[in-house]
Amino acid sequence: MIDVAMEMEQYDCPFIDTTDDHDVSFTAVHWQFDGVSKQLETRLAVEGESRTELEQGLTALQDHDNMRECSLFSKRGESAVIRTVIGQTNAMKVIRDHGGYITGPFHIEDGSERWEVGFDEERVADDTLSDLERNNEFTVESRESLGTDELFDLLENAEPAMTLLEGCRGLSSVERDTLSTAAEQGYFEDPRGATLQSLADEFDISDTAVSKNLRRGERKVVRRVVEALGDLE
Repeated sequence: MIDVAMEMEQYDCPFIDTTDDHDVSFTAVHWQFDGVSKQLETRLAVEGESRTELEQGLTALQDHDNMRECSLFSKRGESAVIRTVIGQTNAMKVIRDHGGYITGPFHIEDGSERWEVGFDEERVADDTLSDLERNNEFTVESRESLGTDELFDLLENAEPAMTLLEGCRGLSSVERDTLSTAAEQGYFEDPRGATLQSLADEFDISDTAVSKNLRRGERKVVRRVVEALGDLE
């Protein structure tokens, strides 16, 4: 199997358009494509920078031309869980026409979407990416060829992998950004390439506030890592 991870910018996707205009993000927790009606049904976790941004983002999503159905399951503070049905986008059609398939959950933020797509052959992957370029913009972040042993390893350890994913999904946008920036700037290295003060300056908050964001994020991720280690084959 050829596994391709890409940052996708579709021109006909309601979620991408919404995150381009509002400070909200979407993470898919379930998706199902209906080949007859050419529609994608999803359940998504939504995070807004504020309650106002969340409300405006949900309204914009509901009003999008390619949105068929949008219903709210729950909402608390800056977070919500929704069910949506959208029409098939150009990128979906190209991937399906070539026999490609989604291999992991997708995340949409700041006008782009993280996709994990699988193909059975290198040639098919190449042809699909070539056709995608006609009507979409994307960047291939990684491309791996998984052998039989790796596939079985992935299947056998699907439960701990999902535990790790849940830990990442459980992070708020602030916690995610803080952890990512800290890692990129070398805060966790020895010697450290960044300090609490430099991170605080980066986010324009106090060092106490950035320390709390780091600790909350670390606690969520480490808890899930420990659970995954217990289930690892």
